Amino acid sequence: MTSADPARTYTLADFDFDLPPELIAQHPAAERSASRLLDGRTAHPVDRVFRDLPQLLSPDDLLVFNDTRVIKARLYGRKASGGGVELLVERVLPGSSHEVWAHLRASKSPKPGARLRLGASAEAVEQPGGGFDAEVLGRCGPDGGLFHLRFAGEPLALLERHGHVPLPPYITHGDTAEDERRYQTVFAQRPGAVAAPTASLHFDDAVLAALDARGIRRASITLHVGAGTFQPVRVDDLSQHKMHSEWFEVSAEAVAAIEATRQRGGRVVAVGTTTLRALESAARSGTLQAGAAETDIFITPGFRFHVVDRLVTNFHLPKSTLMMLVSAFAGHAHVMALYRHAIAQRYRFFSYGDAMLLQRLAPA
Repeated sequence: MTSADPARTYTLADFDFDLPPELIAQHPAAERSASRLLDGRTAHPVDRVFRDLPQLLSPDDLLVFNDTRVIKARLYGRKASGGGVELLVERVLPGSSHEVWAHLRASKSPKPGARLRLGASAEAVEQPGGGFDAEVLGRCGPDGGLFHLRFAGEPLALLERHGHVPLPPYITHGDTAEDERRYQTVFAQRPGAVAAPTASLHFDDAVLAALDARGIRRASITLHVGAGTFQPVRVDDLSQHKMHSEWFEVSAEAVAAIEATRQRGGRVVAVGTTTLRALESAARSGTLQAGAAETDIFITPGFRFHVVDRLVTNFHLPKSTLMMLVSAFAGHAHVMALYRHAIAQRYRFFSYGDAMLLQRLAPA
């Protein structure tokens, strides 16, 4: 694990693996930091518990978190014709116009000008106070795949009152009070995500206190995770994949903290692929810049990293863009070996699953 993989062309099949369905975690561990942690920094993986993480870092290191907050983005309802609809809000647009972009499922797509009645269920919207109105303004987003709507009120407030936790498609139960609490990080601040930054779900007050006790510093960025994070790659030629776009912001304070870490010889540890995506997007020029922007960065083997030295991440879907990202970061052969070890040792996978710690591959 001292140099990058030999130059080669990767295809979609290179990121596939067989995962027993029973390893897909349907519920979180009883305690956040009781999840398992696969220490994959070296050629030989070590099985640990997540609460061990502070001891694997040094006081000169900096942990960078994503402080986004998951919103209750899933709604149900009816069209004026009576037909049912299911809505997943992708993003709340800035300003006071109450507008959103959303994924919409219906037997027949509504036209611009159509009115929808939305709430917690198609039945609830028929009850007094059980829903709210929305107007379809048109299609939007990449390739027109999203719907542009105007809500009859402030979107975040309406979603909090009527919406459901937007659990990933591989979690088979409906959202519960447990999901409302646990599909959210303990340091979530800025509402806007429709999927959790799942590596951060393992942190609890005890782990944060242990980090503080070791003198390990923390910083935050924001990236509002979109539903596109679950979008499958459908082309064998990865250069033909159209990456989804997400909004992020890297503050001047985060940039200063990273620079201070470099000056004292410490390592920048990204908590989650969303944090890594934000930091590397902000450094695409070669120098980390503060500011807010959209990113459609697609990280595959051969990518040159400028900021992140270590990565805390969960286990990802086969053939996903996140499998490609972690393979770029730690080496394709090494990551695939780690996944084989994790499956053999019955680690729990995906959003409510276990985590691993990776070291960035040295350049060739």
